[in-house]
Amino acid sequence: MGVQLIGIGTAVPEFALSQTQVRDLFLAQPDVAPLTARIIRAAYDGSAIDRRHTVIDDLAGGDGIFIDAEHGAVRSPGTAARNERYAREAPRLSETAARRALRSAGVEPSEITHVVTASCTGFYAPGPEYRLVRDLALDPTVEREHIGFMGCAAAIPALRSAWRICTADPTATVLVACAEVCSIHIRSSPDPDQIVASAVFADGAAAAVVTAREARFDGGEGAGPSPDRPSWALELTGFTTALTTDGEQDMAWIIGDHGFEMTLTGNVPRIVGREVQAALAPVLERVGTVDQWVVHPGGRSILDRFEQAMQLDEGALQRSRRILRDYGNMSSATVLFILADLLRDPTAAHDERVLVTAFGPGLAVETATARVVPRRSADAAVASRERQAPGAGS
Repeated sequence: MGVQLIGIGTAVPEFALSQTQVRDLFLAQPDVAPLTARIIRAAYDGSAIDRRHTVIDDLAGGDGIFIDAEHGAVRSPGTAARNERYAREAPRLSETAARRALRSAGVEPSEITHVVTASCTGFYAPGPEYRLVRDLALDPTVEREHIGFMGCAAAIPALRSAWRICTADPTATVLVACAEVCSIHIRSSPDPDQIVASAVFADGAAAAVVTAREARFDGGEGAGPSPDRPSWALELTGFTTALTTDGEQDMAWIIGDHGFEMTLTGNVPRIVGREVQAALAPVLERVGTVDQWVVHPGGRSILDRFEQAMQLDEGALQRSRRILRDYGNMSSATVLFILADLLRDPTAAHDERVLVTAFGPGLAVETATARVVPRRSADAAVASRERQAPGAGS
């Protein structure tokens, strides 16, 4: 059956903030110059984001290390304090998403043979891949790897690792998990790049189960499509990577004394618009027509430029725009949220070709291709095995 992504689970923190709430918080900061206020309004009001989730309860109301409630001011805690919040909250989100992915895939924790994690918003060791093995009570011999600091594009290299593992070992079942808590690096700044970053990034986690083994989803009551049991699976068919000719200074992510400092300049959408056609040309030559576009929503302008450059019909990026609207940019987890939406869509069709692409620091363009395949019930899987058994049909 090839290597398939057979289930996805997602998770977000309990605190949800409207975009206007966050905008007004930054507009109310002391000594905001008129020019800075105009940039804040433009960034937030033009973001095409309605709400985002955060692990920072201070932002939802109250006093803490991030917000001075008495004065309504955004504090600037040090990197250690921010990273401590990451080490506490990211594993919780990752575990929740992973358990939902296993349930969606109809896979028991004992069946997982490999774990691949990705994150760029914090550090701790033993790392995220270790924590998942421990928190899910997986077999301690499960092989682990972690992909760090590859930014928004990291889910695709993580899926590529899973695909290669399953191609080399058809008995493998790989759990892929991406968890990001971007909001812990929030700061008040007159720098336009920092304002844009504060306007788009959010917190969330997503996990996927990848395997080449015979899928055997539970039959009977409750086996139809639902948030836990989506309509479709994806057969992964290939991966590519490319670097644009510039952009190294336009999308960057460095460690500062007061958190990680994200650079996301206004040149990024222009670079995407100028270079994405050439970057994706080898992929399109291989797959031909694309039926489903899954494009990482780094921001509204990036989606607009991508749509124009690829000459896509209006609505081709509706899934990406919907996830951006409802969740913001959750860095590496975001494309898995979009894929989860696709797998739940009863209007998708068998054999539709899917192109997944995301942009990371550098500027790097990471791409995966897949085709939509139906999920099979336990009875169908058994029948398939019986047909393939020696002497079947004689």
